[in-house]
Amino acid sequence: MKFDLSKMYEKLLSWITTNGFKLVIGLILLYIGWKIINKVIKILANIMKSRNVDPTLTSFAEAFSEVSLKVLLVITLMSYVGFDIAGLAALIASAGLAVGLALQGSLSNFAGGVIILLLRPFRVNDFIEASGYSGTVERITVFYTHLVTPDNKEILIPNGTLANGSLINYSSNDTRRVDLVFSVGYDDDIIKVKNVLWDIINKNELILKTPEAFVGISQHAASSIDFTVRVWTKQEDYWKVHFSLLEEVKLRFDEENITIPYPQMDVTLTK
Repeated sequence: MKFDLSKMYEKLLSWITTNGFKLVIGLILLYIGWKIINKVIKILANIMKSRNVDPTLTSFAEAFSEVSLKVLLVITLMSYVGFDIAGLAALIASAGLAVGLALQGSLSNFAGGVIILLLRPFRVNDFIEASGYSGTVERITVFYTHLVTPDNKEILIPNGTLANGSLINYSSNDTRRVDLVFSVGYDDDIIKVKNVLWDIINKNELILKTPEAFVGISQHAASSIDFTVRVWTKQEDYWKVHFSLLEEVKLRFDEENITIPYPQMDVTLTK
């Protein structure tokens, strides 16, 4: 099949001559409409926030409304300029299978967003771990969930992946358990070690009394006796307790002359 470039050029020139003015007006309206939609979306988001609407619903509704309004704007202006929208729709329908395959990932992500919105496996501001990444949920859009890592990196995970895969929600419960292991030498008094650990736990105001904490020997290792410490705290205090215990135990062990063993290798030289 040969293309007559001269005829195509004549048709294009004829279309521009006929619809050129509308095309210019359409581009101007597109710019103005785009700005108005952005403003409306911001107003909608502020209204929802002022009425204490769930942030998860707010972020998804904001993204869905923005996409819908902008697609509607583009279709309307294409019709105004002179594009055959009915013919375009028929062309898309006739190529339905190919379009469906091309949009399969996007449709899956959209459906995943709806599932997340309905089932609420996590919410905005929850700290989750999924697909090998962990971070705080910043917002949930039509196709992606945005996470912010503790070192302030933004990660986009497809909604379809989150809806169909496994994830850990560290914020779903009010309390979390801090699990730590402390090693001491075989020559140390294990009763003294337990008393020191319990004293540290009882003096830490961020550690909850209920559920009760646990301190016990978990392993006789090659060069150490390992004590497992399990304490409960509020979800928002998890890392404070984690780091404070590590520091306090080291300081107290030094004060009490409790040794913290480290790997050693004896080398014997023979002549």
